[in-house]
Formats: sequence, structure tokens, C-alpha cells
Amino acid sequence: MIRPTSRRLRAAVLGAATALVFGFTGPGANADPPVVATEQDLADYIAAGRTAGPVAHSGSASGSACHSGSGAGSGNGSGDCYGGSGSSSGLSGGYSSDTVGHGPPQTAFLSAFAHGLFNADAAPPGANDWNCTPSAEHPRPVLLVHGTWMNAYNGFAFMGQPIKDAGFCTFTFNYGRANLIQGGGLGSVLPGTMGTGYIQDSAKQLAVFVDRVLDATGAPEVDIIAHSQGGSMSNWYTKFEGGADKVAKLITYGATHHGTTLDGIGALGRAVNNFGIDVLGFIEIFVGHSGIQQTVGSDFVNELNAGGDTVPGVDYTVVGTRYDEVTTPFDLTFLKSGPAAPVRNITLQDGCEQDLSDHLTMMYSPRALSIALQSLDPVQFPALQCTFNPWLIGGSGKL
Repeated sequence: MIRPTSRRLRAAVLGAATALVFGFTGPGANADPPVVATEQDLADYIAAGRTAGPVAHSGSASGSACHSGSGAGSGNGSGDCYGGSGSSSGLSGGYSSDTVGHGPPQTAFLSAFAHGLFNADAAPPGANDWNCTPSAEHPRPVLLVHGTWMNAYNGFAFMGQPIKDAGFCTFTFNYGRANLIQGGGLGSVLPGTMGTGYIQDSAKQLAVFVDRVLDATGAPEVDIIAHSQGGSMSNWYTKFEGGADKVAKLITYGATHHGTTLDGIGALGRAVNNFGIDVLGFIEIFVGHSGIQQTVGSDFVNELNAGGDTVPGVDYTVVGTRYDEVTTPFDLTFLKSGPAAPVRNITLQDGCEQDLSDHLTMMYSPRALSIALQSLDPVQFPALQCTFNPWLIGGSGKL
């Protein structure tokens, strides 16, 4: 089921991007007319090397360099700025925070999102029992990592308790809390909106939280279940922040491992930036640092995958949905296996066409939950569920 509005928007954007590509770099007037590019064509075109212009450097308050695609950044308490988005980056910064109390269990995304907006620091049910001791059957604690503009609660209000009930110690936190001045974008003015700061900063925050969980539980490693940006950020953690030896399994849903075209809009913006017009700098004001970093062809995405999709020693389960309107094309979420790094790529609808989950409601899909449990313990949870889960609403259509 492809929504007509989305299809028309995609076609218009792809057509404009194609015109730009061929208008600046393509054949002359006497050549055959160009073939209209697909989203994957644009992703391949950008990944082939037409990335943003040279990185500019300017000093930061802490004395370290601040990087941005076309504009100068300024320092902050973190000592690092990460641009490379082909845009003016502004301030780096942001912070992570612990949860306080627990919110109610939810079966539908919309009601969970609403509760999370006004209860920003609540934990999802089942999470953050710091007295939990991992069992012999399940020796690794499970970390639940939310996505962009989400928080710990509304990211896992459905999955949290069932994973706890299955015998796992589960933990979560809020990361990437960057306000408007720190470059979190206009979305950050809403209460309960997290994951808007630079992804590299958020990966450092994840590193600190993982160490806290390992110290509290005595476990040598953790398993991670992550949604959207949480997946690519966790992947960055395993590659660049010491996480490879601390993560056994990485299970992601709709993760922006290879970026997103955002139905072609992100690809068009990247193509325009490649020709020296800083359109993404303007867009970044609205979507924040992390939003721009997740577009196809960004320096973040390129660096994340430059050495291969995976790291040895980590077992990957990667879940995508055909109806994803945020990570597009949805198969950009999938990973290629590497040495000692098995990858299982799963399309949510394979074997269950009635699951119509989109980018957000997939975290409220019984099938998605069963995939997580099977990945954590295939002996105890060998079977996958298959139920109706509608686009946008989730919860089998019930709020």
C-alpha cells in the first residue's frame, strides 16, 4: 500500500533532483533524454562521491576544532562539533539524562507519543530496575535506545515490559537532549523531544550509559535494541567509541544505517548542497543536527560505513518495513555482513502482509516484538507472531 500523496511527492522530488543532476553534469541538448532516477539511483549517486564541500574549521571554546560543512561552528561544553552535513552547524552540545518513574504500558504509537511528550523523563514499563541481576539463561542486560524526536518512554512503551517479563534486565535513557540554541532544531522546543544533538555526541553518551549498566549488573556485554537514529548511533558506538567489545547483539528497527532520502527530499537537498548552495543549512534549523546527519551522503553516513557495515564480534538483526516513510528507501537500513559479524536482514512484511507498520508504529508491532525476543533467545522464542498493525496508529487500530 503506497499512499498517493507520498507517491506524488516522491515523483516530484525525484524529478527535480534528476533535472539538477543532469542539468549540471549530464549530456548536452542533442543527447537522448535522461532516464528519471529512482531513489536508490540518487542514493548511489551521492554515495559515489558527490559529498558536501571541504570541511571548514574554527576554534571552539574548549580549544578543539569545530567542523561544519559550509559555516563555522562554535564551542560548547563537549569540546567537539560535528558538521559534515554540508550545512552551517552552529553549536554542538546537548546531554543525556536518566529516567524518573515509569509510564503506563501502551499498545498504540499515537497514545504513547502523546504521553511521552508531556512526561519526558518517564521510563517505559519494565526498564531500569538497577537491582536486576542477569540470569544464567539471559546473562546480558538489554539496552533500549530510542530514535530522533522520541524519548525512552514513547520509543519502548510497548516492548519494554514484555522483554522484562521474558527474563531480561532492561535499561534505557534519554540521549541527545539539545535545545534550539544548541542546534536541536525547532522540534526540540516540544517537551519530550530527544535525539536531536550531534550523533557523535550521543554515541559518547551511550558509551557512558553502557559502562554504568555493566558496572551495575556485573555483565561483560550488553545487547542493544535500537530504533531509527538509535540504530545508526549505536553502530557508531561499536565502531568508534569502544563498543565493539561491549555489545554482543545489535537489533535495529528502521535504522538510518545508510542514511535516508526522506522520500527524495533529503536526496534533493544533498544534491543541491553538492553544487555549493547551502540549502541543508536552512533545513537544519528545523530538523536539528541529527536530522541532517542522517540524510544520504552526509559525512556522518559516509564515515559510519567507510570501513564496512559491521564490526567483528557483533551479531546483527536489522528490521525494515516496506511502509517506512522516514527511512527511505527502506532497504537502506539493511547491512552487509562482515568477518565474524553475521547479519540477519528482515523485512517486517515477509510472511505477514497484514502488518502495515510504518517507521514509528513498527515499535508497536507484535511481530517486531517477537523478532526482538527471537533474536535475544531463539530457543525460548522460536516463533514469530503475525497480526494486523496499521500504518500511523499501530496497536491493531485501537488507541
